[in-house]
Amino acid sequence: MHADWQQFLQKHNAVIENNCVVHYGDPAVERNQTRTATIMVDLSHQSLIGFSGEDAQTFLQSQLSSDVNQVHAHQAQYGSYCTAKGRMLASFLLWQQNDCFLMSLPASLCPSILKRLALFVLRAKVQLADCSDQWIRIGLAGSNAKQIVEEISSTKLVADQHLNVTHNTRVNIISHTPNRFELVTTIENAPKLWEQLNKQAKPVGAACWDWLQIQSGIPVILPATQEQFLPQMVNLDALGGVSFKKGCYPGQEIVARTQYLGKLKRRMFLANISTLETVAAGDELFSVDMAEQSCGKIVNAALSPDGGYDVLAVIQKSSVAAEVVFWGSLNGPELRIIPLPYALD
Repeated sequence: MHADWQQFLQKHNAVIENNCVVHYGDPAVERNQTRTATIMVDLSHQSLIGFSGEDAQTFLQSQLSSDVNQVHAHQAQYGSYCTAKGRMLASFLLWQQNDCFLMSLPASLCPSILKRLALFVLRAKVQLADCSDQWIRIGLAGSNAKQIVEEISSTKLVADQHLNVTHNTRVNIISHTPNRFELVTTIENAPKLWEQLNKQAKPVGAACWDWLQIQSGIPVILPATQEQFLPQMVNLDALGGVSFKKGCYPGQEIVARTQYLGKLKRRMFLANISTLETVAAGDELFSVDMAEQSCGKIVNAALSPDGGYDVLAVIQKSSVAAEVVFWGSLNGPELRIIPLPYALD
């Protein structure tokens, strides 16, 4: 987190731990506001890797699961970076800003992913850099979010187009959903933008944005879940994050074989777990049909405004069909499956 930006947020009552805004005084109230009001979130817990140079697009196309050739000035894209065995090391959001591609991913993964990608640059004319402090990102969500962004930016948004990017002289706007936006601006413009938003939106902690990501069915790979999933297991194929028509990339053969042979036995589901214990990414799931063997794993978890935890979880499809999946053990609390906001094949 940029030092000047951290000081600014702290003056506005932000409680910050490890470069992440935890809350502004009352996390429970903030969770309820996320469901009922228009909220604003500092997104510094997501780092940015920048890719520049004349070979940047070609390099990314050879490393990532998504079709980077479809990313342009007005279109962002989800995707993944995999091992040679097709297991995900990271998930990300990728967009183009000026002559640079920006990859947003958890700050906890940024150093290792940056280092690994740099190993494959070789003679390519591409430069990689952690540019997290170069840009300030603010999330805005709620029924009035689109109207607020349009008023502040004096720009008409195409909010119903998935991951549309709108450019303005002061801010770039990524439309995650018709009611959820990411605003990307400079450290010089960020304080004024925050003050403008703060007149109509409630500031909340980063976990509230994470909850909105879960509700949207967007997986975020964390250190606890690296190398655990193929991209299709976390529904990236349904989110446009996997291309089966592009050329080779690490893990491409296994990802494609799984798709065309129809051997995908696990998918990601949205669910609620009614418990007062802490649910976290990487936690194991169990079902009677799998006996003592784990039937799945938590991908992401966030406290729910309605109680317990809302989670994204990769689960054996047969276990979900049996309608009984438990967290932690066969004696643990049961998962209540909730419909995802998008269709799966």
